[in-house]
Amino acid sequence: MASSTKTVMIPIAHGTEPLEAVAMITVLRRGGADVTVASVEDKVGVDACHGIKMVADTLLSDITESIFDLIVLPGGLPGGETLKNCKPLENMVKKQDTDGRLNAAICCAPALALGTWGLLEGKTATGYPVFMEKLAATCATASESRVEIDGRIVTSRGPGTTIEFSITLIEQLFGKEKADEVSRILMVRPNPGEEFTFTDLNQTTWSFEDTPQVLVPIAEDSEEIEAIALVDILRRVKANVVIAAVGNSLEVVGSRKAKLVADVLLDEVAEKSFDLIVLPGGLNGAPRLASCEKLVNMLKKQAEANKPYGGICASVVYALENHGLLKGKKATTHPAVSSKLSDQSHVEHRVVVDGNVITSRAPGTAMEFSLAIVEKFYGREKAVQLAKGTLV
Repeated sequence: MASSTKTVMIPIAHGTEPLEAVAMITVLRRGGADVTVASVEDKVGVDACHGIKMVADTLLSDITESIFDLIVLPGGLPGGETLKNCKPLENMVKKQDTDGRLNAAICCAPALALGTWGLLEGKTATGYPVFMEKLAATCATASESRVEIDGRIVTSRGPGTTIEFSITLIEQLFGKEKADEVSRILMVRPNPGEEFTFTDLNQTTWSFEDTPQVLVPIAEDSEEIEAIALVDILRRVKANVVIAAVGNSLEVVGSRKAKLVADVLLDEVAEKSFDLIVLPGGLNGAPRLASCEKLVNMLKKQAEANKPYGGICASVVYALENHGLLKGKKATTHPAVSSKLSDQSHVEHRVVVDGNVITSRAPGTAMEFSLAIVEKFYGREKAVQLAKGTLV
């Protein structure tokens, strides 16, 4: 399996679960796969779940004769139903199976698509918990494993299992050494499925009126999983999350070339007040955020008002540390930049909250980071409930 180039196709639709799609796209690209994101709609732009917009590389209708080493179906509703009802996609996946190439699906897609198309007969498969009964009717054994491999079909459960799922797919395509390498860089959870925890120092109450107003700025080369995890998780608890693009275009190409769409330009909200400003990382994206004077001023005002702010991965160093926003605070960040923190006492912690400042490490800690924010705003019970619902 040491072939240099492996091709992957990931179809998306209106109502696709964006965190699953983005994680699959970016993790597989990190592993070296040539990933094509194909819209099954009549345009490349799709309205994914939770008000998140995505832009595909191409229309599925333009690549139906193409051959891929792997086709991976994300979940989400109604996206999963749309994928199931897409005849050209069904034909491609069935040919993939007949020709002995890899197929994979997550969340509702194993039951709705692979199962409905008859590809799970005699197989062991897993999926999102509420689809297990439907899955059981289409396969030999419905498993509760976080990732299940049976022959040339790989299935998984939901948003919180997507990185593990994608790492497994890298191993199938490129071998265990490459999978382990990517896993280390992403800082994949060592104890998936166990109740999440974080370090909470100098505990303070994070307050809001009616619903939390949260700003997530993005720039060219922002880390896509870190950005989308924040938006996806926080919108699930009805926080009002504004994705703001630094620059002059709403469409932003992330660090692994996933195409994201902001709600507004940062200039449009620079004078607004937020209960939390939180930054994604990206080794090239974080410096872009840090060099945006308006964003830095917003962060400084947030700090002066003792209101929550934070960042993950490289943004902790470039946007927070380098602008004096971590003075007297414990913080964590990615190992690649952790030596740049003036206080490195907590760099091994996956998520650190110190009063009104929250920091985290990498794409593999992004869901724990987002859930810690949920807990600070809404309490432990709500956060644990959401963690279980997303299979963290």
